[in-house]
Amino acid sequence: MERKSFLLRLDPATMEALRAWAGDDLRSLNGQMEFLLRRALREAGRLPEARGARPRQSDITEQTDWDSSTCERAAIAPEER
Repeated sequence: MERKSFLLRLDPATMEALRAWAGDDLRSLNGQMEFLLRRALREAGRLPEARGARPRQSDITEQTDWDSSTCERAAIAPEER
């Protein structure tokens, strides 16, 4: 797959928040931004699905992490939250 590059201007607070989030998810800043953009496009129904395409490992890992954290939060009684 060919990658294209472009310049992106962000305010410092947004950049730092993205950097921290990327670090928490053990991704590069670029990888985190790509992941977030793909997820937003998919949720908005704007990402064309490639026929026979396999999901990327990062997508599988993120879905698994989200599902397990949701289950863990659901198991905690409301008064303990």
